[in-house]
Amino acid sequence: MFTTFFYELRKARVPVSLKEYLALMEAMRAHVAGYRVEDFYYLSRAVLVKDERNLDRFDQVFGHVFKGLEGDAAVTGEDLVRELPEEWLRKLAEKLLTDEEKAQIEALGGWDKLMETLAKRLAEQQGRHQGGSKWIGTAGTSPFGAYGYNPEGVRIGQAESRNRRAVKVWDKREFRNLDDSVELGTRNIKVALRRLRKFARQGAAEVLDLPDTITSTARNAGWLDLKMVPERHNAVKVLLFLDIGGSMDDHIRICEELFSAARTEFKHLEHFYFHNCVYETVWKDNRRREAERISTWDVLHTYGPDYKLVFVGDASMSPYEIVQPGGSVEHWNQEAGQVWMQRLLATWKHAIWLNPTPEKYWGYTQSIAMLRQLMDGRMYPLTLEGLDAGMRELSH
Repeated sequence: MFTTFFYELRKARVPVSLKEYLALMEAMRAHVAGYRVEDFYYLSRAVLVKDERNLDRFDQVFGHVFKGLEGDAAVTGEDLVRELPEEWLRKLAEKLLTDEEKAQIEALGGWDKLMETLAKRLAEQQGRHQGGSKWIGTAGTSPFGAYGYNPEGVRIGQAESRNRRAVKVWDKREFRNLDDSVELGTRNIKVALRRLRKFARQGAAEVLDLPDTITSTARNAGWLDLKMVPERHNAVKVLLFLDIGGSMDDHIRICEELFSAARTEFKHLEHFYFHNCVYETVWKDNRRREAERISTWDVLHTYGPDYKLVFVGDASMSPYEIVQPGGSVEHWNQEAGQVWMQRLLATWKHAIWLNPTPEKYWGYTQSIAMLRQLMDGRMYPLTLEGLDAGMRELSH
């Protein structure tokens, strides 16, 4: 069973190594997981999955191999008896069931009778059943099925636990939204942004340096010699330029999530708004964009070259807004947008553009191709995979 699990993970492109598989087997022999199926699930996930983006694939493989996900191939009685380790079931009963519940199980005929009855009913039953105490179905007192009340339940075809009585509970997929191809949520964005984080020790020495303390104490003939170091802080500095208004109204939610995640992950973050393309002014507050504009020249001369530059926008506009003076749809710009883009990119070498428009549509908009060329190809889709690639580019 475990060997099949290993090969199915590799087949699903979850990068599991033989060393990690052997580590899992060693942990099982050491009884790290105990006798709950959930314990084995979390143990195997912790040992075998190194990247959160693979968690959903892991859940699907786990559900397929151990017959826990709704929608998988039908589970026969013989399969279920074979896949549920009897030792785990017995230990779980001793640990969790009350004396009254154990008596109910004995009344049915014990564990052997339980599994035998399940196999028989799976073979006999045709179609869906709801309620009752015999057939496999939902909302009843039968020990087999979903959403029921039997103290000895074996969950079949249920999305989540309701009465916390099921023995077989490995069918929850908690990480569906971590696939590379999906658009981001705030949590996912944080995961991707962490690739860019760089820590440095700054400030006063106020954190205990345990290794140095042990070494110094040993050298001091056992007399305690405390060593302190400055606390580690995220040293990455980010300039975030956000396109706002017009066609970007379709992407407000994802941009809000990106902004929220970035504010959490980066201590040194400065943000500015622009519309379509950057010109001679930007702003920080959309409610006062006309009254409190900031000179782009001031931005260029305020922040050092150690900042990372990130543009967020769909890059969809008239080509004249990029290449012609006066091309802006909002005002008469003395210099073309591409001139300001070139100045920004010359000041901050580490720069990317994140585009919320799906990449498959980029070829239909001329302005996207033009800005992508200005960025030297460093335009990435606003998906987990695209954001991860962008963070790699900024880390160089």
